[in-house]
Amino acid sequence: MATLEQPAEPSPGNAAPDAPSSIADGVERSLDPRSVLLDQLVGWIFTGSLSSGLLVVLVIVFFAASPAGWVTALLALFWAATTLAVGWFSHRWPEVYHRHVSYKVDERGIEIRTGVFWRKVINVPRSRVQHTDVSQGPMERSRGLGTLAIYTAGTDYAQVGLGGLDHATALRIRDHLLAGEGEDAV
Repeated sequence: MATLEQPAEPSPGNAAPDAPSSIADGVERSLDPRSVLLDQLVGWIFTGSLSSGLLVVLVIVFFAASPAGWVTALLALFWAATTLAVGWFSHRWPEVYHRHVSYKVDERGIEIRTGVFWRKVINVPRSRVQHTDVSQGPMERSRGLGTLAIYTAGTDYAQVGLGGLDHATALRIRDHLLAGEGEDAV
């Protein structure tokens, strides 16, 4: 039986005590795997809400209009097909998206790669960072995840977000991107 193993990434929890644990090592990293489960859960909640809403509409149409039997069957088939299609997409897409998002932090700044069909590479130099935020919604907080928001000057990509990070990792990246002692980013 073959198992899929991911290479161990250096992190503060599994690094040697005397090893430098700088987040700015230039290694390309994936998002936290827990983000896939979180995105799937959000997708299932969306699917359940959409399916319930469509079912309520179908019941109202059924009782208000009393359509013919074949129309009722067609509407029920539409409801089932929509629920299955959105449910499958909500379950499968987070896995696909996760494989196509990565980030790399080095001394110059951060590089974020996203996109399944249309790929995008965003480079944010440390000298352009005005401020950063790390936020957690209730579902992220319960899973130890966070979203890093980087604000820069300019109009294009004035705010760059990177969700699906371990909260501690997001805080370390934030601290690295902020100007250090004696540095003036302006």
